[in-house]
Amino acid sequence: MATPHNSAEKGAFGKAVLMPGDPLRARFVAENFLENAELVNDVRGIQGYTGLYGGKRISVMASGMGMPSMGIYSYELFREYDVDCILRIGSAGSISDKVHVRDLVLGMGACTDSNYAHQYRLPGTFAPIADFDLLRAAAEEGEKLGVACHVGNLLSSDLFYDDDPDFAVKWAKMGVLAVEMEAAALYMNAARTGKKALAICTVSDHLFTGEALSSEERQLGFRQMILLALETARRFA
Repeated sequence: MATPHNSAEKGAFGKAVLMPGDPLRARFVAENFLENAELVNDVRGIQGYTGLYGGKRISVMASGMGMPSMGIYSYELFREYDVDCILRIGSAGSISDKVHVRDLVLGMGACTDSNYAHQYRLPGTFAPIADFDLLRAAAEEGEKLGVACHVGNLLSSDLFYDDDPDFAVKWAKMGVLAVEMEAAALYMNAARTGKKALAICTVSDHLFTGEALSSEERQLGFRQMILLALETARRFA
């Protein structure tokens, strides 16, 4: 059942998959949180592993950066590998004075400047949203773990370097909490395939204050987010 981007055999992935953007973070999760983790894909260095967590079969695979990359990998997992739910675990930049560095954000919705939805030829604007069951479960698991989670809108942007210096201010006026680059494509793929998706993001930097985590902290940290995602995934595995 190999695809141009995934060499795994059919059945190699669990029903629930965690998706960080960084392949090294996927390996970190597999080596530090999963039992008997097995590498099932390494095409183009996009590492995918399947192992056990709390007795449940769970997978973790990188998505790469940006909506085109997330669009490919999540679509293939949903459509070709019969994955039921994907939880994005990634970083985001806060644009809210209520959301601080190291805080967690559960993406109830994902605004976007992308044209990704154009493919569906809809007679209007599609609103990408998380699966409510996943969102509710994540919020409940956050309470059990004692992890404070902000719930609200993310901005999934195609641009890391935006030529408009005021873009973040404009989105912040609409109550958007943080900016990232993948959730909207994930949510649209889940909607199109009838599957479940949720983005759980750790705030790695604040666009207005300039506070930021190091690249090493981004790659190897985020333990609260990982544990929250795994506890949530276990309920759907």
